[in-house]
Amino acid sequence: MILEVSDLHAGYGRIPVLMGTDLVVEEARILGILGHNGMGKTTLLRALMGQLPAKQGKIVFLGTDITRQPAHERAQAGLGYVPQGRGIFPMMSVRDNLRIGFKGSASGESGVLARVLADFPRLEPLLDRMGGALSGGEQQLLALARCLCGDPYLILLDEPTEGIQPSIIEEMAETLRVLNRKHRITMIVVEQNLEFLTSLSDSMLQMQKGRIIGAVTPGQFAAGGFASPLPLDDPPLRLVAST
Repeated sequence: MILEVSDLHAGYGRIPVLMGTDLVVEEARILGILGHNGMGKTTLLRALMGQLPAKQGKIVFLGTDITRQPAHERAQAGLGYVPQGRGIFPMMSVRDNLRIGFKGSASGESGVLARVLADFPRLEPLLDRMGGALSGGEQQLLALARCLCGDPYLILLDEPTEGIQPSIIEEMAETLRVLNRKHRITMIVVEQNLEFLTSLSDSMLQMQKGRIIGAVTPGQFAAGGFASPLPLDDPPLRLVAST
């Protein structure tokens, strides 16, 4: 088990968003999270990464309670984050964007760069190009590659297909599958593109009003979607991201 979240509450100031989220993610699985806008999906990822403080509940990552750890310590422990909108530096080169990701790595810059470019060959001829000159799809690949420079065990991806062309979406799905199989990287993917998410995920959760209300495998979803909302009584619902 790589991540366990219990009764997580978080929000913005006095505005509550997450209201008792529980989930368990097993190692080397891909978990998809669905939900309409405003249901708490991005807030969940930001709270897991430490960008938003937990007001209540517990987050255990690789057996360690990280609930009160700052974001940089979570990153050092192996938690990676690719935010919605990519978050690259447009006035910096692709190479320098990647260098930010592997700062402090024991492998050294050249070793990390070679390892990451082996998984992202499309970026190699673009190393000296400014990040802002890349297409939307290339920027998304750069954001993912920069995250991989930190050698994470678990990656949080927020709307990775937003604003990119279909050919790059297919490439990204295949890249994520390879990273999952080859490096056994666990992933939590928030996404509105159902075709992308069902083709990628081992299992999926549905969020509504800051809570997880349903769980399904891609096969079950294709057969009939989510079943009726699952009960959220005591004890808290435990959803395991595995088939």
